[in-house]
Amino acid sequence: MQTLIKYIVIVLGSFLIAAGTNFFLVPHKILDGGVIGIALITNYMLDVHIGFVIILCSIPMFMAAWLLNREIFYNSLTGMLISSFVIDLLSPLQSFFQQNVSIGAIPSASVGGLLIGAGLGIMLRFETSTGGTDLLAHFLSRRIPLNVGVIILLMDAVIIGVGGLLLSGETFILSIFTIVSGGFTTGMCTQRRWARKK
Repeated sequence: MQTLIKYIVIVLGSFLIAAGTNFFLVPHKILDGGVIGIALITNYMLDVHIGFVIILCSIPMFMAAWLLNREIFYNSLTGMLISSFVIDLLSPLQSFFQQNVSIGAIPSASVGGLLIGAGLGIMLRFETSTGGTDLLAHFLSRRIPLNVGVIILLMDAVIIGVGGLLLSGETFILSIFTIVSGGFTTGMCTQRRWARKK
């Protein structure tokens, strides 16, 4: 039963992440942090599938997870593969969504961040993730007295800074809205569990 719940959480989280990415960030060329942010930069510059890049970029983190915690490795591997698949699965719907729903760049950045943060947060709460930097943040939260959402926020700031240099200043500013709203939502989803561990 616990395994079934975990798979339901992974699928739900994956659809939240995919919706936030495809329907709110990509139309305005906004970045998120972490591996998704790296994948978005690659997509905007080279037109490579986002999910495919996420898989490639997650390999080093999964090598570390294999050595540090096999259970998290298997749980996160599933989350990463499913979320990457769903992101690419929903990508053809970007233009349809953009034609029918238009809320502006700043609201899109915020809503995209909230959806992605909620997807990551509920997965982390159930001891799974999409791999990449959120997996690294999950390990770091056990060693340092910071919430997972705060750690992700710090790593995200570095990635969108690089993305802003490679793309545009507007991309950088909009991406700040995304990582702040995403970090807040992830923190809210994981707060009670983190406080209990303390």
